[in-house]
Amino acid sequence: MSSRARARIAFALLLALAASPLYAQALPRAAKPEEVGLSSERLQRLTDAFQGYVKDGKLAGAVVLVARRGKVAYSGAFGQRDMETHAPMKEDAIFRIASQTKALVSVAALQLQEEGKLLIADPVGKYIPEFQKTKVAVLRPGGYDIVDAKRPITIRDLLTHTSGVSYGDGPAKELWQKAGITGWYFADRDEPVAATVTRMAALPFDAQPGEKFVYGYSTDILGVVVERASGQPLDEYLRTRLFEPLKMRDTHFYLPRAKADRLATVYSAGSDGKLERAPTPGTMVSQGAYVEGPRKSFSGGAGIVSTAGDYARFLQMMLSGGELEGARILGRKTVELMTVDHIGALETEAGRGFGLGFSVVKDVGLRGIPGSVGEYGWGGAYHSVYWVDPQEQLVVVYFTQLLPANNLDDHAKLRALVYQAIVDGPSPARAGPPARPIPGPAVMQH
Repeated sequence: MSSRARARIAFALLLALAASPLYAQALPRAAKPEEVGLSSERLQRLTDAFQGYVKDGKLAGAVVLVARRGKVAYSGAFGQRDMETHAPMKEDAIFRIASQTKALVSVAALQLQEEGKLLIADPVGKYIPEFQKTKVAVLRPGGYDIVDAKRPITIRDLLTHTSGVSYGDGPAKELWQKAGITGWYFADRDEPVAATVTRMAALPFDAQPGEKFVYGYSTDILGVVVERASGQPLDEYLRTRLFEPLKMRDTHFYLPRAKADRLATVYSAGSDGKLERAPTPGTMVSQGAYVEGPRKSFSGGAGIVSTAGDYARFLQMMLSGGELEGARILGRKTVELMTVDHIGALETEAGRGFGLGFSVVKDVGLRGIPGSVGEYGWGGAYHSVYWVDPQEQLVVVYFTQLLPANNLDDHAKLRALVYQAIVDGPSPARAGPPARPIPGPAVMQH
């Protein structure tokens, strides 16, 4: 074979690799975990634990990815993508990430602030007029009263989940049920998300703006703000401004049918812990309408599907101060603003507050599990979880599809097994006890 022929074959192979999902999406890989201060021997404990969950029938399958200092040090696929067909889980499996959508849409809102198209102090009513004046349901013995909100809901309230908007399960839940707006699942809705959110504005919310951490539709509302401020549908905005620049090529609101065979099946754990395939119809405890369905509702709170490799690229961008491989998504100071506590005494649990789209660790001792002050992250309804630890330059992504999980301890064990694998000493930048961040105000002033 001539040298020219060999060169043509080598070039063709290179193109094929570049077109493959893992090659396109993966962060650089460390030659071995020790290159980034992790122990191969100790990481085997993580492998053993998750193989054990699969063997014991507690998990159908999962993907775990651990990156440190910008390189993937550990990536493992466990079990099966589908137990009925015995399709093995692979690292490029696609998962419903539910509330992990919230971080993506929060970044979109901050991009628009950087471009001067909005301010997070703006009232939501500036972009969605129906929110100019809202109502609150206040409990009293035997029922509740509906009163005027004390002030307008702001974009910052949406980002911090202090808008008072729940998932329709508050004092006035019968009104939310009558309106057909309850639960986080939107994929089967045959209407644009803006129409749902507009109807939502007429319903009484659960708390006064800024007075309570209430987890609910805030980021779905934020997604409509992004649409109005940018002039683009939310799916188009995220695709062109986030997914394409970051090479997140398997991240979508609705999955292209050609990729349907990579979508992991959802399972439910019964009270006895045994797994059953979730039903097919489009309810939240189901396979969902992410392949077949109306494809109209782009839920900013819980609508996206993705891979562990794609999501790790997004998180590495955040850890790197808003930039990845030459693609600048956010400015460094914006990332800093997003990843400090904004809610002060309204903390979500002991030792943990909330920033602009992410939970934020304030006190490791109060929280009582391994981690670092300044660590940020969240999870999704299908039992996925992620976190970023800037002190340890660490990104962790764990994807599975289990709803409900019924008190499975995999999240806690994953965290313990990741941190026990760190074997290097602190760098000079991380030496000594970390300073605690100053809590943000509990109630915004206007």
